[in-house]
Amino acid sequence: MAAAPAPMVEKSKKEMPQGEDKSLTEAGNTFEAYKPNAFTETAKDALSTFAADVDTASYSMARRYLQNGQLPPTHAVRVEEFVNYRHFVRVGVQGKVVSRSQRKPAHLVFLVDTSGSMASSDKLPLALESIKVAVKNLNENDTVALVTYAGSTRDVLAPTPATDVKKIHAALDTLAAGGGTAMGSGMETAYKHAVKKASGSVVSRVVVLTDGDANIGPNLSAKDMLASVQRYVSEGVTLTTVGFGMGNYHDSLMEQLADKGNGNSFYVDSMKEARKVFETQLTGTLEVIAKDVKFQVEFNPKAVNRYRLMGYENRDIADKDFRDDKVDAGEIGAGHTVTALYEVELTGESQELATVRIRAKAPNGTEAKEQSFPLTRADMKASLDAASPDFRFAAAVAATADILRAAPAAEGWSLATAQKLAESAVGSDSDRTEFVKLIGQARALTGASARGR
Repeated sequence: MAAAPAPMVEKSKKEMPQGEDKSLTEAGNTFEAYKPNAFTETAKDALSTFAADVDTASYSMARRYLQNGQLPPTHAVRVEEFVNYRHFVRVGVQGKVVSRSQRKPAHLVFLVDTSGSMASSDKLPLALESIKVAVKNLNENDTVALVTYAGSTRDVLAPTPATDVKKIHAALDTLAAGGGTAMGSGMETAYKHAVKKASGSVVSRVVVLTDGDANIGPNLSAKDMLASVQRYVSEGVTLTTVGFGMGNYHDSLMEQLADKGNGNSFYVDSMKEARKVFETQLTGTLEVIAKDVKFQVEFNPKAVNRYRLMGYENRDIADKDFRDDKVDAGEIGAGHTVTALYEVELTGESQELATVRIRAKAPNGTEAKEQSFPLTRADMKASLDAASPDFRFAAAVAATADILRAAPAAEGWSLATAQKLAESAVGSDSDRTEFVKLIGQARALTGASARGR
């Protein structure tokens, strides 16, 4: 498998201190505020344990802020979702690629928020066009159902073959925004539809499209909805949450729902991103190939003085729970990549740097299998310049995310340095080119902010 960035840790045991994190609201949007990981002394704690994470919503949200001429709120930036000084160590896995013709038949229940807050062009209209992109990329054995929620819940389309594009489009074109937001009851209805099709031979998934607001209706609280979602996981239904728009977006709720639902969280800010999410990331990776995927890196105190995992604060797992198969972790779909970056200080003594362990269950399994891989000095390059373009770009992305969220460990970095490193690894990749431009926008905004003080 491949890779995405990771967090920093300053705890001898990987249990999140109670009360350390809290929800913060900025310009109407709500984010969970996680304290960035700090360096851990290897002699005190050699183990770093975390769950896989392939969400990308944080990156898309930060991009929208920058393109709107604003620096993103520090608590809106999650390093591990950006990459989906000293030395860097990259740990990564990539799920095997399952072609469109080889994957299992899929039953998708699109749960669409049609409340009044979804009226703007970047919300409901963009959501409906996104569904049309998804339908275009489904197979002849796939089916689509459509449920909406506003002041009440409505069954708009019973399970319909994905090939009946005319019928599906006609149903979508009837939708309009208006009313309150009964997300809880909408979730219950969508899951009841999805469970009817769930089996070991079918991919059954609920896809929520919303601005993240939930202000009326049963199962209102996040706690209630999370409990409801988790009940259906054992029945074989997964969940994807897709956010739209600004002003009342509940980022933390969307991420938590996706995590509990063994799925992914995305944020769509344009048709370009809609095509990426619904054409490539959703329909291309519908099939979960491994669940409860956990990573554990054991650093050698003789070789590594201290380390920090960049990101993954909200995916932290107690070291003792690595081999506890009852403890929930992340899921990896076909073709998904997960990367974790560590910053390390080497002692210069031993050749054996660390042992990397990956533990995961089969999609329908209850017992996990474990693999381990050694990491030695021979695996390391002499400098960042000598590293691969993929490695250099991942380091630039992680560093940028750390700077934007004002992580204490990022004080030695500058956006100029990160931009130069990213530019050296762009190649012909359009997404990387876009990212370099975003760093430039962030630099301009940072300079303007500094001049305003």
